[in-house]
Amino acid sequence: MRHYFIFLIAAIFCFTCTSAQTSCSAYYPMVDGASFQYTNYDKKGKEDGKLSYKVTNVNGSGDNISATMVMDMEDKKGNMYSSEYDITCNGNVVKVDFKSLMNEQMLAQMGDVEMDISGTDVEWPNNLGVGQELPDGNVNVKMKMSGVMNMNMNVETINRKVEKKESVTTPAGTFDCFVIYSETKSKMMMANQTFPSRVWLAEGVGMVKQESYNKKGNLMSTSVLTQFSK
Repeated sequence: MRHYFIFLIAAIFCFTCTSAQTSCSAYYPMVDGASFQYTNYDKKGKEDGKLSYKVTNVNGSGDNISATMVMDMEDKKGNMYSSEYDITCNGNVVKVDFKSLMNEQMLAQMGDVEMDISGTDVEWPNNLGVGQELPDGNVNVKMKMSGVMNMNMNVETINRKVEKKESVTTPAGTFDCFVIYSETKSKMMMANQTFPSRVWLAEGVGMVKQESYNKKGNLMSTSVLTQFSK
């Protein structure tokens, strides 16, 4: 359960970069029906699952838009996990409401557990530029499980910075991207882990590629955009 929830949070932090261009957001899919599929690979380049997103319930216009993001995950064994969360765009900043993670569907997949989620909304401005530092984000989860001790978990995305621009080619096409570095730091009981990552982000398309590394900087996993429509 712990590994599933960390994966869930990491996937959401990752996809808060993805977009279909609107008047409100250049780097977030605020278009009803927009869909994206990513294929995940392990450190040896072997397929390790798929991750799909679909935008629904878009409301508002101009500089104030809200929507629901539906997320489906499939691991290499074919196990399926689903969740959804709310996003808002206000002015030129997009935010993710992590409290909306506590929906009935996700809780059912977590088993007999009560959760309280709090934290700082993740923000993505429209005016990205090389050398720009971006705000940190964090999620704190308090879990009460039947027959098991209570547990607290904190997941942070820190040291976010726009490193450079470069062209990237995936099965979905060739894209001009910003490369954004960050570190995901998780704390649960006595276990503390930090994983650096990079995201390749294209305006009007969103996340094209993502790489995660271990603490020594060695590549551990890769995700690439394989399908999208809007």
